[in-house]
Amino acid sequence: MCKHFEKIQTETKFVILMHPKEFKKVKNNTGHFTHKSLQNSELFVGIDFSNHKRINEIITTYESYILFPSQDAINLTTTYPKTIKKPLAIFLIDSTWACTKKIFTLSSNLNKLRHMSFTTLRTSEYEIKRQPEKTYLSTIESTLVVLEALNAHKIESIKKLQLQNFLSPFLEMIKYQKDLIANPKSHAVRFKRHPLK
Repeated sequence: MCKHFEKIQTETKFVILMHPKEFKKVKNNTGHFTHKSLQNSELFVGIDFSNHKRINEIITTYESYILFPSQDAINLTTTYPKTIKKPLAIFLIDSTWACTKKIFTLSSNLNKLRHMSFTTLRTSEYEIKRQPEKTYLSTIESTLVVLEALNAHKIESIKKLQLQNFLSPFLEMIKYQKDLIANPKSHAVRFKRHPLK
């Protein structure tokens, strides 16, 4: 999928916190795709980030939010998020909802971050994976909505074509996986047997 990545430079720092279970899915994990597509992003694998030196540095240096749809979350679609002169950082948790709760429970530093949400009519295109609800989006799909909102607020100035192509590795991965399911034999690796010497 590497050739399909858009290398987007942003003013906003994106911090992807990946549960170890998701890390194992490197070939089809949308958190990896998001990290590879955003130049100003960092990815960390773990569950308890309370004493993580680099993450705590980012929280101190940036005006930090975590993307999480709670009742107290600001709606990025309608609300300008910057309130101080520090640069913006948005934390994204890449895991299932059950694992996300565990990360929140154990990571005391994340509990102190303000929550961010958005409003969108977009539905997930993750055809090979069933979402808990129709309105749930994968990490890379959610990030696209965030990027579009940041553009609308003039915090970012990402080119329209880059945004249009942002999901390309994700969509190509789905296309490839569907083809594997439909034609497993056509993708089978064939090994040539050599006579024993």
